[in-house]
Amino acid sequence: MLEAILEYQFLRYAIIASFLVSIISGLIGVIIVEKKLVMMTGGIAHTSYGGVGLGYLLGFEPIIGAFIFSILAALGIGIINNRTTGHKDVMIAMFWSLGMSLGILFISFMPGYPPDVTSYLFGNILSVTTLNLVMMLSITVIVAIIIIAYYHDWKAHLFDPEFMKIKGRKTKTMENILMILIALSVVVLIRVVGIILVIAMLSIPAATASLISRRFHIRMILAIGFGLLFTLLGLVISYLTGYPSGAVIVVFAFIVYLSVYLIQKRIFFKNKVLQ
Repeated sequence: MLEAILEYQFLRYAIIASFLVSIISGLIGVIIVEKKLVMMTGGIAHTSYGGVGLGYLLGFEPIIGAFIFSILAALGIGIINNRTTGHKDVMIAMFWSLGMSLGILFISFMPGYPPDVTSYLFGNILSVTTLNLVMMLSITVIVAIIIIAYYHDWKAHLFDPEFMKIKGRKTKTMENILMILIALSVVVLIRVVGIILVIAMLSIPAATASLISRRFHIRMILAIGFGLLFTLLGLVISYLTGYPSGAVIVVFAFIVYLSVYLIQKRIFFKNKVLQ
């Protein structure tokens, strides 16, 4: 495997992508899990499929189309979240289904045989291109800077929003920024785990970390570590077996989460018995 990494550029790209995805899933994932925004994230991710289809139809890079649609979905869902008191889940489902439907329609409009969009739906870490990597690196740097620079504000926004209001900070602005950061994170993850599995990668590492620590920054660090473990192992298994990398990553992530959960419950139960 080491010789193959030195020899093949696509493997080197895949390893770099693994690190970038891990950083994104760790930083944003913890916030998504804590704010219970998993379904909202799914809405943004699936809406991006419309951009993939538009990219194929008009002849530009599909990931750029996904980027545009993700941002538009994030802004739309953010407005709904701030201004609507009820039926938010219905509106998110509408974005979700509209994006997927537009993607299918755009691709059906193309002459000849339709393109293979499997890698965009289910991911393929071994197919990351130079353009994908540049976009992933740029977005990861932007997201990391915003999260780290305003770390205490994000922490207060999650755990003590009333304190944020007392300080005069605009919580709705924070919500809108968060929606955009989620959209950017979705774009980073699409080429690795795919649109359908994005939710898992943004939630499972963070959820696993939350089983181990309740401290915000520790959870982020652990989530980054778990994300790296999941993606690198998925990369190795995918390369050696030919199995889809996105599916392997998510299945392994679930197994690790379940193992940590059962171990934690067993230890907790044992401590209760001893008391």
